[in-house]
Amino acid sequence: MTPDSPVATRTLASPHHDARRDGLRPEILLLHYTGMESGAAALRRLSGAEGEVSSHYLVEEDGCVFQLVAEERRAWHAGVSWWRGRDDVNSRSIGVEIVNPGHEHGYRPFPARQIEAVIELCRDCVARWSIAAQNVLAHSDVAPTRKQDPGELFPWDQLFRAGIGHWVAPAVVPSGRFLTLGDRGQPVEAYQGLLAAYGYRQAIDGTFDEATRFNTFAFQRHFRPGRVDGVADMGTIATLHRLLTSLPSLS
Repeated sequence: MTPDSPVATRTLASPHHDARRDGLRPEILLLHYTGMESGAAALRRLSGAEGEVSSHYLVEEDGCVFQLVAEERRAWHAGVSWWRGRDDVNSRSIGVEIVNPGHEHGYRPFPARQIEAVIELCRDCVARWSIAAQNVLAHSDVAPTRKQDPGELFPWDQLFRAGIGHWVAPAVVPSGRFLTLGDRGQPVEAYQGLLAAYGYRQAIDGTFDEATRFNTFAFQRHFRPGRVDGVADMGTIATLHRLLTSLPSLS
């Protein structure tokens, strides 16, 4: 396999891929952490005969970048997922696995050299496929009830400063009204409308239920990582509003 990206220095072909559905092409760049005890274990899982999971790329902690599936093919990394009204994120995305043990095996900060490589790879993929800033996403954004990765330690702000993804400085509101599990009414409905407008799969029914809570966790992990508690405080809501108003368009 010849790498699609010059940033990929090694290849390890995975058998787990198929054709993108209905001729779809990548419009999402989806970032994951591996959530396993080592990079070697993750590579074995992504490229082995069993497992039925794969990604287009894997970035080791030392910055080495593997390509496992050709970009023209549908890698199996997102699972059951949804973004901005459409499912089958696998058919519409490029998946990048970033080696990190994750929340279950000793979650830790991502090394500088690894992030440098992630930035180089993302910049190349975004440029070649013309991926919109608001479609550079976390796995947790598209599957919030199942996934936490790449998590609150991932430096989305650093990627943004390098020209990748969408970001605003998180709003700091020391006090004020908040919304939490079980709340009902128009303020909840308005907050749900903001989540749905940004792209999350969110019913707008005025009830702060578990689905709303999981979406709040996902949003905070990506855009307000200083406090991830599933509570829509004024800082969370203000940050979400800033993101929406900073977009020229959501088309």
